[in-house]
Amino acid sequence: MTLTRRLFIGAGGAASAMTLGPWSTAAWGQSGDITVGCIQDMSGPLQVFGQPKQRILKFGIDEINAAGGLLGRKLRLASYDAQSNNQLYAQFAQQATLRDKADVVFAATTSAAREVVRPLLGRARTLYFYNTPYEGGVCDRNTVVTGVTPSQSLQLMVPWLIKRYGKRIYVLGADYNFGQLSAKWIRKLAAESGGEVVGVELFPLDVANFSATLGKIQAAAPNVVINSFVGPAHASFYGQWASSGMKSRIALASQTFGGVGEHLSMPHEITNGIHICNNYMQELDLPANADFLKRFRAAGYQDYVSELVMNEYIGLQLWATAVRKAGTVERAAVQRALESGLSAPTPVGAVLVDGATHHCRYDIFLMETRGGTFKVLETAKAVTANDSGGQCDLIKNPSTNRQFEPAI
Repeated sequence: MTLTRRLFIGAGGAASAMTLGPWSTAAWGQSGDITVGCIQDMSGPLQVFGQPKQRILKFGIDEINAAGGLLGRKLRLASYDAQSNNQLYAQFAQQATLRDKADVVFAATTSAAREVVRPLLGRARTLYFYNTPYEGGVCDRNTVVTGVTPSQSLQLMVPWLIKRYGKRIYVLGADYNFGQLSAKWIRKLAAESGGEVVGVELFPLDVANFSATLGKIQAAAPNVVINSFVGPAHASFYGQWASSGMKSRIALASQTFGGVGEHLSMPHEITNGIHICNNYMQELDLPANADFLKRFRAAGYQDYVSELVMNEYIGLQLWATAVRKAGTVERAAVQRALESGLSAPTPVGAVLVDGATHHCRYDIFLMETRGGTFKVLETAKAVTANDSGGQCDLIKNPSTNRQFEPAI
């Protein structure tokens, strides 16, 4: 089973929002504009993630400009295509700061790409928003994270899965820091709930054949499989899992499934029963979400809006709210505003930035795929990320710049 061509072109989003080369989408020399940098994978294997993230950012910028701009100034989008190449992330992070003079940069899907741009933007003193669910633990005053972390998602999901299905867990994931640290978190959370991890396998992003792994899972006899897969190749697992015959007796959960609307394109017999846990999916029955989707569709965008996509929009709203409060785009003033208990209205309600960690507080939804949609099973209210185990306090220790890992 592979992702459809529709997914690879970003679910048919507006072509005018796309950038297919390493150049800025905006005209040069527009004095007085506020520049928003965007570095995403608009081509290459990860374009399925990068294209809708860039489009929703453009939509949000267009909304702000239509309402009079920010501080009376127009927002200008400077967009780069990293082409699923981390070396280009480094090149374009420097160009966004040196050439575009970006006031803020929104960049990266993978954790590996994040760790390329994060130190570069820190040295350039350009505020950075990372808007993707990730393994947690980043403690950096120049970085704001809107994606959920294991302490928000896995902390709800792992105990729930153990209670409902059993104690034995098999872990699959992408073989870089997202998959590696997620496996550590799952092991930690399983042990705290009386469970155990009976197997861990991590895979390069281009792996698409899981036949050997399916044999290992069968031999280990887990009650639950949890994956932290990334990218189109890894999506092949779901069809192979359904064909293995184990789907009916071993529960399946994922940190990443649904990020590009896979449940809409794959047969229901493959997707039914997959569990996810995060802060948003398009299907959430919330008045603010219904209003957002109406505006988004009216603007011509047809992307499936997952948490991976929505968090880009949430990041823009938080930054814009901080700029209004600060009365300037100057980095230090915006940082102080973000650390002041600031919250912003979003399609999931008011989202608050935790000043000590620069992560967001969310309602977290445990969901199950049924009939091509997600159904909410449980909700945890106002969950704050605590992946650093209390070690991250950027208000008391603003010079901290590291990624904390779980103590196991």
